[in-house]
Amino acid sequence: MNPVIESLTGTAAMTDQVIAADLLITAKAGVRNYALALTETASSEIRNILRKHLEDAIDMHERVTTYMMDRGWYLAYDVTKQMQLDLQNAETALNLLPS
Repeated sequence: MNPVIESLTGTAAMTDQVIAADLLITAKAGVRNYALALTETASSEIRNILRKHLEDAIDMHERVTTYMMDRGWYLAYDVTKQMQLDLQNAETALNLLPS
């Protein structure tokens, strides 16, 4: 995002957080999709390939989760605070909409 726009809208710190959250959602979807595909294949060769991809997807999910937790963007062990953070982020996003 343009630094000037980030400064004017107050979203400078949120840009990396939004990108990381999107990556986390995508990583979760990848884990689910590979797990489902793994259960649907009859070929042991394809199953081995999918298992490797699933392990890679789980590793990516862990790395993104750790990255977000280290920065206080994902509070996996405190649901109440995570809900407050989600509401705050939603409010910020709504305030960006034109009036």
